[in-house]
Amino acid sequence: MKVIAIPKVRIYLQDLAQTLYEKEYFGFEETARIYVIELFNDITTNLPTRLKRPAPPYFDRYGKNMYYAVFVKNKRTQWYVFFRMYKKNGEDIYQICYIGNNHVIAQYL
Repeated sequence: MKVIAIPKVRIYLQDLAQTLYEKEYFGFEETARIYVIELFNDITTNLPTRLKRPAPPYFDRYGKNMYYAVFVKNKRTQWYVFFRMYKKNGEDIYQICYIGNNHVIAQYL
């Protein structure tokens, strides 16, 4: 089993820590960076075991035939990970195509 993120998702995650710091969700850049690292580690470790749901049609702009899973980071924030699943050389691959949180995308779910 392998979990991979497309380049746009990797760029988003790289920028996320800076955005969280600049919008003052975190008081220190390092804390924001650790938050994003822990989020990504949680996703790559636990995505295959999470309950998955078919992604609503709104998210077809990020890929067809996707599923999503929810990752709760605190009382106010849930992250939604949109992904496709396929097999390559007999190995299950989870390809992350989009990540968003309840503050931005909840109305589309």
